[in-house]
Amino acid sequence: MKKIWSYLRHPDPKLRFSWYCLQLGIFIFPLFPALAAIGLLLSALIPFGQNFRKIIKYPLYRGFIFLSIFLLITVVFAADKITAFFGLFNLLPFFFLFAGLSNLIQTTWQLQRISWILSINSLPIVFIGIGQLFLGWSSSELWNSIFGWNLLAGGNPPNRMASVFMYANILAGYLAIVFILSLGLWLQEWRRFRRKQGDKEEFSPPTLLFLTFAVITNFAGLILTNSRNAWVIALVACLAYALYQGWRLIVAFVMGIAGSVILAAFAPSPIAELFRKIVPAFFWARFNDQLHPDRPVALMRTTQWNFAWDLTLQRPFTGWGLRSFSQIYETKMNLWLGHPHNLFLMLSAETGLIATLLFCSLLGWIFIKGIYLLRVIPEQDKLIFFSYLLVFIGWILFNTVDVTLFDFRLNTVSWLILGAIYGVSIGHRA
Repeated sequence: MKKIWSYLRHPDPKLRFSWYCLQLGIFIFPLFPALAAIGLLLSALIPFGQNFRKIIKYPLYRGFIFLSIFLLITVVFAADKITAFFGLFNLLPFFFLFAGLSNLIQTTWQLQRISWILSINSLPIVFIGIGQLFLGWSSSELWNSIFGWNLLAGGNPPNRMASVFMYANILAGYLAIVFILSLGLWLQEWRRFRRKQGDKEEFSPPTLLFLTFAVITNFAGLILTNSRNAWVIALVACLAYALYQGWRLIVAFVMGIAGSVILAAFAPSPIAELFRKIVPAFFWARFNDQLHPDRPVALMRTTQWNFAWDLTLQRPFTGWGLRSFSQIYETKMNLWLGHPHNLFLMLSAETGLIATLLFCSLLGWIFIKGIYLLRVIPEQDKLIFFSYLLVFIGWILFNTVDVTLFDFRLNTVSWLILGAIYGVSIGHRA
């Protein structure tokens, strides 16, 4: 009991209430986002207020302030100023969240606590999604409006699990994050099992059993989302962990799976037919788009990316304004599309190259700080911190073929991860 309580409490008495709010907020966040937002706001607001003078002295935070000012300027030059102004709310409040949480989360045991909470509360999300797909579960309009759910019988789009999220790809992005973190916890517990006699931490068989169940459940959820992006990220994560652990057989196994799917999907006909006898069509036909052979040209991502880049070249400095892509694309292509399925091309089209390069530079700064810290922190802390860096890489990969900004839950969890990485980096230096 004393150990559990020590994980709940923050070592700084001034930040204990914020830490309690963050843990409770994360725990209920996927199912009750509006209620959880109160706790998350308090968890960021208090450390932000207490450390404001220190915050504005750090170059990274100043970079986000400068980026915020530049984004405000782009609103003035936007094609639709009102829409662009409201588009700021997908970014500016999360810069504040990042600053607050990075001054609250500054130790690796806090990273471990967050990973545990996300692993636990992901299970009901997957179970609800299974009910959605196979039992026809759905939520009423009243329930949707109160709790922020969007549970449609059969999935959204049909036959793809979305659970309480708006769309299957959003759930896939969320589960990709949780899968990586839960797998990191599982590996940590597996290490204790392998060297339990010399490890200071007592090995717990029920813990390993639960984490095994959580990893398998989240992986199954990823498969049922039918998201190619999430499948690739999961395989990359497994490969990265295997390389990190030095498990050559696992590396070969993962590479074999990936190679088989690629050959079944894209190899010349004789070779492809051979591998298609082994690899289920559910996977290879999804990758080469044979499941949707009549997809309109306007729905192809290469079309969307080229269109976004053309918009960038037309207004390279200020862009067309946040949230402008959908309107312009619909006018030109007679098809409404929420985004161009690439965060960085979307930002370059809507805010210009200067803002996009600054944004990418700030993300790179966070990642480099994390890589440096991974080299110097104690050995027992490396794995949990490595798992967060792996989530960062997965987040970047996901945003090269999709956009995580427009779902409140996924965007919040993304900035939570970024804030945690940077917070531990500056906390270690302090």
